[in-house]
Amino acid sequence: MTDIRSFIRTVPDWPKPGILFRDVTGLLEDARGLRIAVDTIVQRYTGVPLDVVAGIEARGFIFGTAVAYQLGVGFVPIRKAGKLPGKVVGVDYELEYGTDRMEMHAHAIEPGARVLLIDDLIATGGTAMAAVELIRGRGGAVHEACFVIDLPELGGARRLRGEGVECFALCSFDGH
Repeated sequence: MTDIRSFIRTVPDWPKPGILFRDVTGLLEDARGLRIAVDTIVQRYTGVPLDVVAGIEARGFIFGTAVAYQLGVGFVPIRKAGKLPGKVVGVDYELEYGTDRMEMHAHAIEPGARVLLIDDLIATGGTAMAAVELIRGRGGAVHEACFVIDLPELGGARRLRGEGVECFALCSFDGH
């Protein structure tokens, strides 16, 4: 099987010096790579009783909608503040320098819903934990958080596991 890492480009010093940015656009641009990624995720969750896939803006939308379609469940976008019309629920969370806010439609997650959370990358886990808080706040249960890339040195997956959320990633990279 092809290593998914071969489709992911590392961009040094972006968006600031000292950062090794893991760019999934090469994976998205390659039909074979995208198929491998989506099919691998779908295979993991086929037969798992899920009600919905929730994807974190923006690349979580790409992977999440493809997975939701293949699994035959709906998709819930989790977005930055002010991007969704109608009644929303939100949660503020800490960033390295300041705070941010994630929101979803108030009606999107039914109490008791089994949710698969998807994003392209898990680093420190702040955004993913905000999404988990949103889902749980509506009475949903996160079956697992799924990522294309894990940066284990930054501790995000470990942080989620500490909050009772299992994590899965297609690949991991050392460094950050």
